[in-house]
Amino acid sequence: MEKQKVKENIIKIFWIFIIGSIIGYLVEMVVALVQNGHFESRQGLIYGPFAQVYGLGMLAYYFTVPKIKGMKKVFLFSMVMGGIVEYICSYVQEKCFGTISWDYSHLWFNINGRTSLLHCTYWGFAGVLFIKYVYPRIQKLDQYAKKANFQLATSLLAIFMVFNITVSCMAAGRQLERRKEIAAKNNIDYFFDKYYPDYVMNEIYANKITKID
Repeated sequence: MEKQKVKENIIKIFWIFIIGSIIGYLVEMVVALVQNGHFESRQGLIYGPFAQVYGLGMLAYYFTVPKIKGMKKVFLFSMVMGGIVEYICSYVQEKCFGTISWDYSHLWFNINGRTSLLHCTYWGFAGVLFIKYVYPRIQKLDQYAKKANFQLATSLLAIFMVFNITVSCMAAGRQLERRKEIAAKNNIDYFFDKYYPDYVMNEIYANKITKID
């Protein structure tokens, strides 16, 4: 029974990440449309409508925000936590792949361009919306996690996401090597050079900013 409960919790956590990533992608698409007047790719992985920083943010909300009493405290806590998640994701992306997907250096009260008071405020409002509207609904995942068909669908999607994340990371890593003029050393490098060249990567990650030459 305990083993089954752990399995159901893992399924629930996985779907919270997926839901958060998809919501984040949709939010970013709307923001891009408003800012630029046209649609622009804002996906965080090569395949699918996923912005994984939002998925991680929703998981952070799920594990912490429900324990906080009072909307003012929820807002303030979400501000700080969201800013930390955003900062860490930007830092890891830059150190691993030499790029960033956002730069807030032009805004007042920014921290190394990775987050800002304005965007922390957005995270604060998102925390309030999460606890009022999203959290009650994702609790329904408990009943789905018990069903065999849902578990099978979760397993298939999980396999796809492992593949998606792996390919995305390896393609981004190889692009960084190309910028550093590191020649392909093996068949894997040649594969990524052929199927994920710079023009493909730049089209997928249209808002990406190169930080390391």
